[in-house]
Formats: sequence, structure tokens, C-alpha cells
Amino acid sequence: MDGEELTEQETQLYDRQIRVWGADAQRRLSKAHVLVCGIKGAVAEFCKNIVLAGIGSLTLVDNRLVTEEALSANFLLPPDEGVFAGKTVAELCCDSLKDFNPMVRVSVDRGELSSFDEEFLKTFDVIVVSCCSLAEKKSVNEKCRNLPKRISFYTVDCRDSCGEIFVDLQHYTYAKEAISVPWKTHPRRVSKLFYALRVIEKFEEAEGRNPGETTISDLPGVLKLKKELCESQSLNEAHIPNALLERLVTNSKEFPPVCAIIGGILGQEVIKAISGKGDPLKNFFYFDAVDGKGVIEDISSKP
Repeated sequence: MDGEELTEQETQLYDRQIRVWGADAQRRLSKAHVLVCGIKGAVAEFCKNIVLAGIGSLTLVDNRLVTEEALSANFLLPPDEGVFAGKTVAELCCDSLKDFNPMVRVSVDRGELSSFDEEFLKTFDVIVVSCCSLAEKKSVNEKCRNLPKRISFYTVDCRDSCGEIFVDLQHYTYAKEAISVPWKTHPRRVSKLFYALRVIEKFEEAEGRNPGETTISDLPGVLKLKKELCESQSLNEAHIPNALLERLVTNSKEFPPVCAIIGGILGQEVIKAISGKGDPLKNFFYFDAVDGKGVIEDISSKP
């Protein structure tokens, strides 16, 4: 597959991109296979970006039915109930994405993320996971690392006006489980979003909640867990402002403008990983619309 050249049709369609990053990079993109699990606003933006860029194939997994919340941020979903009735989120997004670039093979898999084994995962070059539990993210990441083939693994989440991207490219010197690195060994200045999202993530896991299933009524429990985690991890509680936790649990829905930013950054990172053009971020990216800042955090075990 690495030896295949771009077709004349691909060369004409992607002419402007080829002028920017070269024919070899575009060839790599056109032969790459991407798996996306969980499609909300930020992931919809990402899918649109890589389809337009000319990825080889995109497989979508999201068996949820359309809800009002899903419609608020995912522009790939048609607003007409007569169109989406009975179809899953993945099926509807697939229909929309095919219109963006007919040369990209977009398909749907009706399986569940937790059931995907290494044989299935090894057919992809890039795996992007969202809308799932911490345990599921860890499980898929570990399966990818057990394979002899290098698979670029990403997770992405948006809550309110904040967004997070995690990257594991394996052949770089990234931590095997960056989120497992003891907090007391972190660099002095780590994004408060990193800690706040870990607290909420652990709260949801402990309560058996799906991602985003927190409300303001959960704040006392979240604050109690924050205190416990800070004590066990020897971290000053000031690193996780109560006001930030309150904002994240009060409105866990995605903010469309932030989805566009996070989806754009994620698309750029995946293109860099596939094409070999440009240095990838290591290994977390955070954005908060309140201050308008994007921050890269290197959370890794030091040798």
C-alpha cells in the first residue's frame, strides 16, 4: 500500500493541499484508515476536516439515537426528525460526511467499543475515542499498544466552553498512561483543566455515570472527591478551583465554537501523525474559551 501513487483524480482534487504538504504526505493520507468512536460536536468537526483532507477511509461507531442535546452541537445531524427517525448517530453522520468528499470511504460499524478486539483495531492507523468512560479509554489504548503495528490513539472531550485532547503516538517517548502519573511529580504549572477533568471523570466512574451525566446537584460530591484526591496525591487544593468544577458540572453540554476549535486542532494533529509533516503535540491539549488560551501539557514519567 505504501507504494501506491495518487490517482490523477486525487491529484486534481487535492492540488492545493499537495502544494502545501507535498504529494507523499497526501498519498499517506489517502491510504490511511481512521476509526472514530463517539460522535458529538468536536468529533463531528474533526470528521469533516479529515474527510475534506482526503483520508483513505473513515469508520464511525456511535449507536446512540438522536437527542435534542446531540442536535445542539453536531452539525452533521439533520434537524428534520423525519430524516433521522430510527437511525443511529453514526448512520446519520455517515450520510452527511459522504457529501463532503465522495472519494473518501465512510462507513458505519454497529459494534460496541468495549467489544472491539486487537484483530479489529489493527486494521486502522488512527483511532479517536470520545463519549466513553475512563475505563474504556484505557482499555482501547492498551490494546493498541499491545499490537506490533503502531496505531495513533487520541481521546477528545468538550464540556461547556472547555476542551481536551489526549495523544498517544507510541513511537514517541510519551508516557504509557499519562493520566496515571502521580500528580506530585507533575511540572509546577499544569493546566487547572487537567485536574478538574480528572476529578469529574473519576466521579462519573465511581457513580457509574456516562460522560457528561453530571449536574449542579452533584457538586457537593465532586468537591468531596476533589479534596480526597488532592490529599492522596499531595496536591494543593488551589490547583483545582471550586468555581471551575462548578462550571463544568453545571453545563456539561458542548459549546459549538469550542467544538470547532478542538475539532480543528485534532484534525491537524491526526494529519501530522499520518503525513509525518510537523511536530505532534505532547501529550495533552487544553482550550478554555473564558480566557481564549490553548495550552499543551506534557504529562509524562521522566526517566
